[in-house]
Amino acid sequence: MVGSRTLDAVGLSAVALVTGLDVWWSPPGAPPPDPLGYVLVGASIAALLLRRRRPLLVLVACAVAFTVLSLRGYRGELLFLPTAVALYSVAVRSTRAHSLLIGAAAVVWSGALEWTVGDRSSAPATAFAWPVVALLLGEVVRARRELQHEQAAREARLVADREREVSRRIASERMRIAREVHDVVAHVMAGVTVQMGVAVAALDRRPETARAALQQARTASRGALAELRTAVALLRDGGAATDGGPPPGLSDLAHLADGVRSPALRVDVRTDPDAEPLPAVLELTAYRIVQEALTNVVRHAHATHAVVSVDRKPDELIVNVTDDGIGGDPADHAGFGLRGMAERAASVGGRIEAGPRAEGGFHVRAILPVGGVR
Repeated sequence: MVGSRTLDAVGLSAVALVTGLDVWWSPPGAPPPDPLGYVLVGASIAALLLRRRRPLLVLVACAVAFTVLSLRGYRGELLFLPTAVALYSVAVRSTRAHSLLIGAAAVVWSGALEWTVGDRSSAPATAFAWPVVALLLGEVVRARRELQHEQAAREARLVADREREVSRRIASERMRIAREVHDVVAHVMAGVTVQMGVAVAALDRRPETARAALQQARTASRGALAELRTAVALLRDGGAATDGGPPPGLSDLAHLADGVRSPALRVDVRTDPDAEPLPAVLELTAYRIVQEALTNVVRHAHATHAVVSVDRKPDELIVNVTDDGIGGDPADHAGFGLRGMAERAASVGGRIEAGPRAEGGFHVRAILPVGGVR
């Protein structure tokens, strides 16, 4: 900013010096310099100080001063310099159409003035040329500034887009981590809670039942630890785990149901054992949806019977989880579980349908496309 102001002051000083010398120098036949000539030059230079805020008004003031000087007989070669600077400023700060209109008027005015006070034996070429040159310089500078502003705006948009994409990826990754941890921990804890409740209830009268429930809770806990290791490896490496085995799929649904079965809850799993394997990401998605649905059955439904069915169609996989519990409005279950199921289904292009059944209980249906998943 300081350098720009210094350069501006030096430029105006040079214009003032050159124009003042033109007034002082009197060619043969020209009137001697008088105080009015210097006053007009000084007024033009003073007006140029406002050219950035009032360019058109400054142009008019400089043009009037130049007209008076010319009509009084001053014939300096560079008396038009303040007016040229003002015309340049107008071009820099105006639109192209505006500049062309003002430029045409300036050419007509300059040519008419030269024709009036000058030698009419030849065309006033200089009078036509200097307004055009001033306008062209201003137009070049304005176009260059607009290009720089456009480039800066484009770069700012690119930076903003990159930041939004990074934020989106971070949020997506956080959501993926949250789903993995929630699905594994919530399901296992629900199953362990059920088995521990059975063990406590049967400890005195049916110790064998209590022992079996505790053993099942222990097995489920060990399985959860292994699954958590697999999930952490997947999140850390972004690919298949190398030491935790493949991610769970449809063939593991029976084992998943074992973790929530109890004397108070019967769980049936209906799948086609001869069905061809599906893409791993699709099977994992279906598995997690069933896992969360069964967790909700254990925690909220107060059901005695739940059914998991998997129906493979040519272009989609349909997974149903139904129970005979208390049912309810889906809005009452709109916690992380249902939202997580919907997000998982949407991640592979599918959708979730959930709600109470007419005959009682609750159902969750996942429709997952097969053809578009790899």
